[in-house]
Amino acid sequence: MVEHTTEDVITSRENRWIKMFRAGLRGSGPSGDEPIAVEGPKLIEDALRYGVEAEAVLVSESGERDMEKILRAAGDSESGIARSRVLRTTDKIFEAISGTESSQGVAALFRQPVWDFEEILGLGSSQGDASAAGPNRALVLVMAGVQDPGNVGTIFRSAEAFGASGVIAARGTADPWSPKAVRASAGSSLRLPLLRGMPTSVVLAQLRISKIKIVAASLRASKGEVAGGQALPDLREPVAIFVGSEGSGLASEIESAADARISIPMSATVESLNAGIAASIILYEAARQRKMGSTGAGS
Repeated sequence: MVEHTTEDVITSRENRWIKMFRAGLRGSGPSGDEPIAVEGPKLIEDALRYGVEAEAVLVSESGERDMEKILRAAGDSESGIARSRVLRTTDKIFEAISGTESSQGVAALFRQPVWDFEEILGLGSSQGDASAAGPNRALVLVMAGVQDPGNVGTIFRSAEAFGASGVIAARGTADPWSPKAVRASAGSSLRLPLLRGMPTSVVLAQLRISKIKIVAASLRASKGEVAGGQALPDLREPVAIFVGSEGSGLASEIESAADARISIPMSATVESLNAGIAASIILYEAARQRKMGSTGAGS
């Protein structure tokens, strides 16, 4: 188990680690291979226990109360935390770099988990065809232009809760590893297999190659597949559910490429649901079908 360090307290805002934490905690997500910045003891502890590799932990004076649990979690993980990477600073400096209104006094930088397309489909390299029957059938949530980090985090949390095999954040979507999205996801965006920044055309092509059914969460139910009270698409199949931007929905190229469309019936006085709520409802329906063996709402 990692013990407390006796390193000097960092008191300069020009310290290289302080600069890294400031950039991460106040940024919109990591670029290239930059680390993921996470703030708050519960998120950090959960990430460590799940095996996400920490590059450094920064703790302020008021955050010391949470360090015992964090260090225990690090000691229980394979990678742990090097003593030299448990850094201490003052409450004043920590508050200046914090990305939240009420600083919790503990932050960490994590190495980006690396996933491949097969893992997004719930497959290992030797597990065969993504369309094969079995409990690990692909259930992929694709965000195509979801711009609010809070919605991105909500979608991730629901995706994990309802058994999605993975998530793709296509180009134009807010970064799931931004501090706000990670908080909104309650850490799900650090655990669930994720691909970031792929062009939509590449995503569609990869899904076609893998024989994954494409379902568009649409403001308009056409093609005869889905409407308010009609039969829902079979979400027990290997499927990728596309959710679009909060304002304009999905791009026409995705609507045209979809094998089915799904819309959520609601009161005429409500124009639309936000992306996080809509995705959560559809993911729940997918989980319901897979659990009950249903192909429609009335089954």
